[in-house]
Amino acid sequence: SHRIARRRTKDHLGVQGNRPERIKKPVPGYPEREQWTRQMDFIMSCVGFAVGLGNVWRFPYLCYKNGGGVFLIPYLIIGVVGGIPIFFLEIALGQFMKAGSINVWNIAPLFKGLGYASMVIVFFCNTYYIMVLAWAFYYFIKSFNATLPWSTCDNPWNTPSCIEIFHHEDCLNGTIGNTTYGNMTCEELADGRSPIIEFWENKVLNISQGLDYPGSINWELLLCLAAVWVMVYFCVWKGVKSTGKIVYFTATFPYVVLIILLVRGVTLPGAYDGIMYYIKPDWSKLGEAQVWIDAGTQIFFSYAIGLGALTALGSYNRFNNDCYKDAFMLALINSGTSFFAGFVVFAILGFMANEQGVDISQVAETGPGLAFIAYPKAVTLMPMPPVWAALFFFMLLVLGLDSQFVGVEGFVTGILDLFPGKYYMRYKREISVAICCLMCFIIDLSMVTQGGMYVFQLFDYYSASGMTLLWQAFWECIVVSWVYGADRFMDDIARMIGYRPFPWMKWCWSFITPCVCMGIFLFHLFNYKPLTYNNTYVYPWWGEVIGWCMALMSMLCIPVSVLYKLCRATGTFKERWEKLTKPQWGPHHLEYMAPDTDIKSLASLSASTEDNKVIIFESGM
Repeated sequence: SHRIARRRTKDHLGVQGNRPERIKKPVPGYPEREQWTRQMDFIMSCVGFAVGLGNVWRFPYLCYKNGGGVFLIPYLIIGVVGGIPIFFLEIALGQFMKAGSINVWNIAPLFKGLGYASMVIVFFCNTYYIMVLAWAFYYFIKSFNATLPWSTCDNPWNTPSCIEIFHHEDCLNGTIGNTTYGNMTCEELADGRSPIIEFWENKVLNISQGLDYPGSINWELLLCLAAVWVMVYFCVWKGVKSTGKIVYFTATFPYVVLIILLVRGVTLPGAYDGIMYYIKPDWSKLGEAQVWIDAGTQIFFSYAIGLGALTALGSYNRFNNDCYKDAFMLALINSGTSFFAGFVVFAILGFMANEQGVDISQVAETGPGLAFIAYPKAVTLMPMPPVWAALFFFMLLVLGLDSQFVGVEGFVTGILDLFPGKYYMRYKREISVAICCLMCFIIDLSMVTQGGMYVFQLFDYYSASGMTLLWQAFWECIVVSWVYGADRFMDDIARMIGYRPFPWMKWCWSFITPCVCMGIFLFHLFNYKPLTYNNTYVYPWWGEVIGWCMALMSMLCIPVSVLYKLCRATGTFKERWEKLTKPQWGPHHLEYMAPDTDIKSLASLSASTEDNKVIIFESGM
C-alpha cells in the first residue's frame, strides 16, 4: 500500500519520473506538531490577538474624526476587499502548510523573505507594545489609593502651574486680565496644566528634553515592565496547550468590563451627547481621501495582518478545520468590538465634556492620550474613582496581554520551525521563549528611561507602521495568487475544508487587494511627515534615520532574499525560477491529500450543509 500511495501522490506533489521528491521523515522521539485541544482554543486565541488596544482607543476616535457613522462605509468596504481576504489567506496558509511564518513560504521558497520580514515586524511589535502594558500595570497599582495620585496638585512631581479645576468658560465671560480665581488670573489659568498631564509626563514618564537626553531609569516602571514580561513568559512557555486555556479569560474579560463601563457610562450626564457625537453622520467626509486611507490603515492594524502570528495560530489547526467560516466569524467579532467600544468611550467623554463645560472635541483623544490622560480625568469626576480606575486599567492590561503573548508565540513558532527534528532537545521551547523575552526586555530598558517615550514613538511610527504592514500584505497576495497560483491554492483549500470558497476570495487576492494595499502604501509614502512628539518636539535627523532603518529592515527582506537566491541558483533564468518556486511539501501533505479527488466537483458544494462535504480519504501511507 505504501508503493501505491507514493505513486498516486507523486503527480500532485510535483514528483518527476519514477523518483519521488525526498520528504523528511519525522525523527523517532521528536514530538509531532502540537494541535489545539479544541477548536474554540483557536478562535479565542485569534480573538485575543486581533482584538487589542487599537479597537478601544483608535477606532472610536477615527470614527468621530472621519464623519461619525459615515466612516463605517469605507471601513466595511475595505474590510471586505482587503482585510477579510488577507485574514483568511494567512490562516488558511498556516493550516495548509502546518508551519510558522517562515516555513509557511515553502509554498514558494523563492519568496521565503516574506517570512523573515514578518518575523522582524512581530519582533519589533513584541518589543515596544509591552510598554503600554507596563504603563497600564503602573496605573493599575496606583489606583489602589483612597485619593488617586493624578487627581490633586499637592504631589512632589507637580509644578506651580498645576490647576485641578479650570474655569475657562467663566474667563470667557469676564475680563481676561482682571478676573481672578483663587490666586491666579485668567492669563495664568490659560497656561495652567492638569494634574493628570503632570502625573503622566512628570511622574510616569519623567520625560526629558529629547531623544538625545536619555536620562535615568524609572525603577518603578522597570519593575512593572519585568512583572509583565514574567506574565507573558508563563503564558507562552508550554505552547498552545497552555496558551489556548489562558485566552479564555484574557479574551472574554475585557468584554465583561466594557459592558460594565457602558452601563455606568450611559447613566452619566452628557453621555447621550457624547454618543451622538460618535455616530452622527457627516456625509461630506466620504469625498475626502484621508477618510478612506484611515479606514484602510485601521483595518490592517486591527486585523493584525502581516505579522505572521495568524499563520502560526492557523498552523496548529486540524488539517480539515473549516478556516473559511472561522475567518468571517473572527472578522465580524473584531469589527463589532471596535464599534461597540466606541459607545463606551464616547459615553465617558460626553460626561467629561459636560462636567468641564467644554465641547467634546476638546476632550476627544486617541491612543495613549485617551488611555492615560482622558480616561483618568473622567474617573476623577465619578463617584468611587479608585474602583473605576482599577477596573479600566485592569481591562487595558488584559486586553493587551493576550495580543502580546500571542505575538511572542508567533515569533517563537517561526524560530522553532527553522530547526527540524534532528535538533530536538528537551525544554527547547521553554529556552527559546526565555531568550526571546530576555532580548526584548533588554531593548525595552531604553524605554523606561526619561527619554523612553521618544524611543517608544520611534518604534511605533516606523518599525510596525502602516507602510510596513501594507508592503507585507501586498507581496503575500502577489506570491500566493500569481507565483503559486490562486486557482491552485483554492484547490488546496477545497481539499482541506471539503468545498470551494466563493470565487470573490480569488479575485481579491489576484487583483483588488494588491491594488488597495499598494494605493494606501503610496499615499502614506507621498504624504510622509517627519515624526514629532506632542506636535512640538521635532526628532533629530539621526532619529529619523534610525526609524527608517527599522522600517527597511523588514521591507528589504523580500527583494534582497529574492535576488540572493536567484543569483546563487544555476541555469537559465527560467530554470532558476521554476526550481526556486517549486513547493517543498511536508509529510502531512502525503497523509492528507488524495490526488484523485476531483477538485472541480467541489465547486458546486456549499458550506451550509454538513452532508454535502466531500470526505477526503487519507492515503495508504
